[in-house]
Amino acid sequence: MIKKAKVLVASYTIPEEAIRILRSQFDVRVCEAKKDAILLNIPGVDGLFWSSHLRLDDEILDKAGPQLKAVGVMSAGYDHINTSELQRRGIKLGNTPIVLNDAVADIAVLLCLAASRRIVEARIAIEESRWSFDNGTQWMLGQEISESTVGIVGLGGVGVTIVRRLKGFNVNRFLYTGHGEKPEGATIGAEFVGLDYLLTNSDFVFACVPLTSETENMFNARFFSLMKRTAVFVNVSRGATVNQNDLIAALKENKIFAAGLDVMTPEPLPSDHELLKLPNCVITPHLGSATKKTRENMAILTAKNISNALNGTLMETPVVW
Repeated sequence: MIKKAKVLVASYTIPEEAIRILRSQFDVRVCEAKKDAILLNIPGVDGLFWSSHLRLDDEILDKAGPQLKAVGVMSAGYDHINTSELQRRGIKLGNTPIVLNDAVADIAVLLCLAASRRIVEARIAIEESRWSFDNGTQWMLGQEISESTVGIVGLGGVGVTIVRRLKGFNVNRFLYTGHGEKPEGATIGAEFVGLDYLLTNSDFVFACVPLTSETENMFNARFFSLMKRTAVFVNVSRGATVNQNDLIAALKENKIFAAGLDVMTPEPLPSDHELLKLPNCVITPHLGSATKKTRENMAILTAKNISNALNGTLMETPVVW
């Protein structure tokens, strides 16, 4: 009898279809997404299904053993994975880009509209009995996305999808910046510009960059000082791309109009955090990919990446191969 390869699924909340794909081919064990449980269950596995925000560190890799051949991470971002260490050990890595673009873009647009129309501040006014028809015609005025200029920092799959979503809002101009001009930019009618130009001309700025040593704290005091005082900042990338103290200061001092954040530092955010006290900041708890369909698709793609690698074929969405 041929011995089946072993796969550890480090979470009890993975959609069942992904588990079925793996169990049809491999000896699968499932454990809690906590480090002590992972360390207990990982020795001897050939594949690892990783859906945790925990860092996949050397201790876990050492405990797994030299036979570990493949890691599938159920996320588009992989800043919590030491890719150079996986490469050194000859371990393949796959992630789940593309399948979450629609869901993340939806959250980005939601945050942009909620922040620009002062949804948090308006709800507070109702709760504090400050909603009155005596407030006049200038009460609770927000910013309009119609005829605005929208800037995308990092025109990847999510950035492109955000532009496509906003086409129906009568946006006047789309700008984007990054390492270089992209063919997708011309396809969607977006102009490639320098970062400073984008900041000084945009009414809405969307952060869509991966977290790297280059982008960590990229959105800082200088960044916010170049934005219009009427501009809205939206972050759906990673919390650590933003210098959070600088963002808080910019919001408190009205250097920018508002912010919408789906990611922050730390996560989970403490309930008494300063960001939650700001009426011009809309926050969602990292819900970008949180739809049933998207999470199922992410899980299935992760399972297929692991399956392909253990069967000697290329992962569908490889990062390290």
